[in-house]
Amino acid sequence: MIVTDEIRLETEGHTDIQDITPQIEQAVAASQVHDGTVTIFCPGSTGGLTTIEYERGVITDLQQILDEMVPPDRDYRHHLRWGDDNGSSHIRAALIGPSLVAPIVEGELTLGAWQQIVFLDFDTRPRSRRLVVQVMGE
Repeated sequence: MIVTDEIRLETEGHTDIQDITPQIEQAVAASQVHDGTVTIFCPGSTGGLTTIEYERGVITDLQQILDEMVPPDRDYRHHLRWGDDNGSSHIRAALIGPSLVAPIVEGELTLGAWQQIVFLDFDTRPRSRRLVVQVMGE
């Protein structure tokens, strides 16, 4: 069985990190899949998905490390080509990746005790985002 759903988010940009675990758990429960996988995918080139302990200290640390690795105020060739300011957003999204897969066992996500699924919006402005959630299994 394959069940496809979506999540809509309003984000602030600038490495806004949102916990989407409850929405994913809800999609898994609604699918009635007992064993399988859930795939979450972000259409677009300035967002990413990963897992993290969703705690203010870790979130701030991750945002700081990304600023150090991919500085937002650097000159990016992307800015020259399109006249915009989100070159760092595209690089960060490429590093984190646009999708995540998690196993479903006995109808439950197999996340660790301190592990949440998060969406990261790297763009330089607020956005309306759509995430595709596809549950597969039996």
